Amino acid sequence: MIRLLLSLVLFAGLMNEATAGQLRLLMFEQAGCVYCLRWHEEIGPKYPLTDEGKAAPLERLHLRGELPQNVTIVSRPAFTPTFILLREGHEVGRIEGYPGEDFFWPMLAELIEKANRPSR
Repeated sequence: MIRLLLSLVLFAGLMNEATAGQLRLLMFEQAGCVYCLRWHEEIGPKYPLTDEGKAAPLERLHLRGELPQNVTIVSRPAFTPTFILLREGHEVGRIEGYPGEDFFWPMLAELIEKANRPSR
């Protein structure tokens, strides 16, 4: 219920064609990461169906793997999972670790809302 209310508030008016497609979410993971597995169980199947998933499509990467071309991040993640929000290939925010479903959704919604604010 909390996730739904926060998502509705933060996404009101944000989903339009001008912003859709400019964001993406990188998920850095590694084998044996219990928090990665938990994320995949709790969030993974529904992520692409949510407003957040539509605003920032997910790309999964190995923690020690190569970065995709044209991606600039502030620093390499140190542990998994780490979620890095990109706008046009540049890091605009991150979530380190998986705090559980009740905290993940509002944290991600806030990152997306901040990334979609007009620059001044």
